[in-house]
Amino acid sequence: MAPDRAAGRGLRVELDRGPGAAAPWQQVHDQVVAAVDDGALSPGDRLPTVRGLAEQLGVSAGTVARAYRALEASDVVATASRAGTAVRDRTAPRGDAAARGAAAALAQEAVAAGLDDEAALSLLRGALAVARGR
Repeated sequence: MAPDRAAGRGLRVELDRGPGAAAPWQQVHDQVVAAVDDGALSPGDRLPTVRGLAEQLGVSAGTVARAYRALEASDVVATASRAGTAVRDRTAPRGDAAARGAAAALAQEAVAAGLDDEAALSLLRGALAVARGR
């Protein structure tokens, strides 16, 4: 990730707050995906900080964080704690960092759903079995 790639360059997010509109986190997710797909964001471009984008949009930081977790799970972005969140080169290998990020997202979702550790681990074991074709 090049340091000269300013956070949010090429990204414009607007929320539709009307009836029937998708949830704000989904709108953020979809608009980032669209910006990547149409070339407005390129591999290495940084996204705004969670807090910064939340303030800009007038939503909670949790809303933006949920969108970023979904983007990471979709292999659109990668998050490094100090470097922030950047658009991934989808042709590059993912490695351990992506698995750790997915595990962290799973843990957060499990806690939010009120699952205990054994229930969360059981879900993960089942997903691993499916992924391995068992």
